[in-house]
Amino acid sequence: MSKKVILFTLQTFSTTGGIQKMTRTLGHSLQQLAKTNKGNFELWSAYDKQTDLMPQYLQANAFKGFGVNRVNFAFKAVSKSTMPDVIILSHINLASVGLFIKLVHPKCKVWLIAHGIEVWRPLSFVKKYLLKRCDKVICVSNFTREQMLKRHSVSADICRVLNNAIDPFMKLPVTFEKPKHLLERYKLTTNQPVIFTLTRLASTEQYKGYEHVIEAISNLKQHFPGIKYILSGKYDTKEEDRIKKLIIHHNVAEQVILTGFIEEAELTDYFLLADLFVLPSKKEGFGIVFIEALACGLPVICGNADGSIDAIRNGELGHAINADDTCELSKCITEYLESPLTAVKRKQLQKQCLSHFNEIDYMQKLQLLLNE
Repeated sequence: MSKKVILFTLQTFSTTGGIQKMTRTLGHSLQQLAKTNKGNFELWSAYDKQTDLMPQYLQANAFKGFGVNRVNFAFKAVSKSTMPDVIILSHINLASVGLFIKLVHPKCKVWLIAHGIEVWRPLSFVKKYLLKRCDKVICVSNFTREQMLKRHSVSADICRVLNNAIDPFMKLPVTFEKPKHLLERYKLTTNQPVIFTLTRLASTEQYKGYEHVIEAISNLKQHFPGIKYILSGKYDTKEEDRIKKLIIHHNVAEQVILTGFIEEAELTDYFLLADLFVLPSKKEGFGIVFIEALACGLPVICGNADGSIDAIRNGELGHAINADDTCELSKCITEYLESPLTAVKRKQLQKQCLSHFNEIDYMQKLQLLLNE
């Protein structure tokens, strides 16, 4: 990749979410390729400050944080005297920047990363026009690619799939014991079956399916008397009220543990605490959390109508269900819990996951895209 590449992002280091995690891995991979091939790589962030940089991902001289100064970000991006060979837009909301660059520097290749719901909806004229001028649209899943072709008539020739990879700096377990500090925190025993969901709990995004898990727990608590459901993620007040009403309605106050936001440093421990990860969502572009769970040896149940299918390799690594069918969800959870999760099973699942979603393979696919 003896090329100059700039990755333009909204946020990469100052907050944590699926897109931010993907962008950090993408940035790290592109920097490694640049080093190997004597190329040049930079990551520019519209909202991150220079001090937000996580140095394990990027060298300081490869990062420019504009700290919410979008005007300065856009001006410098377009007016850069030495334009790179390729610019990559990490989000469709950077469409205007990409278009200006393409108009001023027509030889510069412009790529767009297409994640999920941000491109599965009607788009503005500017965003539609960007799709016509893009040299590549990199989709994180086959489902997102299908949506780009169907909804926006993007050329199949430029629309490529590049599945997300495990963060190269994620702490992966070597042994698979349940963490004592979390057992003590939540007053659990090692024999209690634990179902885990981690997602954003937003009143504006009621498509994640955890309400169906709460209902399923009410059906399962007789068969599994010690069952616990740990529901984690940052929530707003409106959604917190809705979840608590659901818990009361389904009479599962003893079974459901609502933790709120959990620190990234404890993420692996939560995956180890659980016996099953469940997120029957209907609008996941890919679902990085699924491969994070799998990389910790935790089985996964997901929805069957979105990009989650790619994360479980079409059923090879997990089970996809009708996200609206609580009976199917209950049956699937039962099947997993009745087959005890051993350390050997967890290790094998981890190995399978990492064979598909590792950074080395991710970098090789990036290299092929850049060489075209």
